[in-house]
Amino acid sequence: MKMGKAIIFIASILSILACDSSKDGANNSVTNPTPVNDNITLTQEIVFSDRGIIWGFEFLPNSDIIFTEKSGKMGIYSNGKITELSGLPTDINTDSQGGLLDICLHPDYKTNGWIYASYSGSVGGKGLLNLIRFKIEGNTLKNVENIFKSSATNQWKGHYGSRIVFDKDGFLFLSIGEGGSTTYGGENSPNLNAQNVKEAWGKVHRMTDTGGIPTDNPILTGNTSPSTVYSYGHRNPQGLVLNTDTGEIWETEHGPKGGDELNLIAKGKNYGWPLVSNGVNYDGNPISTSHNRTGIENPKYSWIPSIGACGLAYISSNKYGSWKGSYIAGGLALRNLSRVEINGSDVKPTTIIENAGRVRDVKMGPDGYLYLSVESPGRIVRLLPK
Repeated sequence: MKMGKAIIFIASILSILACDSSKDGANNSVTNPTPVNDNITLTQEIVFSDRGIIWGFEFLPNSDIIFTEKSGKMGIYSNGKITELSGLPTDINTDSQGGLLDICLHPDYKTNGWIYASYSGSVGGKGLLNLIRFKIEGNTLKNVENIFKSSATNQWKGHYGSRIVFDKDGFLFLSIGEGGSTTYGGENSPNLNAQNVKEAWGKVHRMTDTGGIPTDNPILTGNTSPSTVYSYGHRNPQGLVLNTDTGEIWETEHGPKGGDELNLIAKGKNYGWPLVSNGVNYDGNPISTSHNRTGIENPKYSWIPSIGACGLAYISSNKYGSWKGSYIAGGLALRNLSRVEINGSDVKPTTIIENAGRVRDVKMGPDGYLYLSVESPGRIVRLLPK
């Protein structure tokens, strides 16, 4: 079967799966795998289904899956059953793009039990982003601490971004979108949150596991001391991952109309939004003639048209053969899954599954396999290579 026909065939299978009403714990799989190159084919196996929008998920040490739903629910999948947790914050606001967002375990979770989650709240009709940490006793959140809170200035309650990852040194990275009054780009944009280094919005933050400021964080122009801001000029970063081999932090973010970005996050760097972009505003008006500008980092890759970049994983296992060392990027808008191969300055994305659904999150599991969070219905899928 030729490549194009194979992708079309699997798309039809995935379309059927998207409407499937399989029960939690069902071991449903696509029986005809997708050929993605000469050596690897993929089979999708549904771990559990029939949920809302699963915004983020993580694996507990016993391989159970803890997950968040945008609607404000948190659950644990174990032995074919889902247990919903109680004790969540009461101020979760699900308006627009908000809700209960990402989740991440402390690197020393086995000894300290700390789990981290981000969510949007609302004060005076305007949105803000919170980062909490907590422990679980029985089926209840305990010892809940709010360790980060943005200003309540997100008027349209969109672009919360929000991914959480720890680096090799145990520092916590949190991405947050531009918030504000609008997402209009250009020199005269009415929303310059992402360029304001005193504002939390439009940044990648680096902090200690208690929310403190690392002493080696950058002192940005206009500040006299470090803050949690590690990089700035971000629009809506919804992919964030640690390269476990190099220690690098990589990020994907939504562009406007075109110009989704893959960025290597570096200390104190400005990534340009809303001053420059490889995309255009939704009304068609240009933002900049190019992304090139003194003092601004160029993305390692830009997707045009936008894929709706969301979720990013690094392949660290040998399960996928020659794919080890590359990245997997989810897409909401194009509903696809891409492999991103990076060789120096050469970045090559390849679509490995078309019409996969709205891929919200991507993770490497403790078994060495890739797992996806896919919408409509909300489900966790494992990708099995052959």
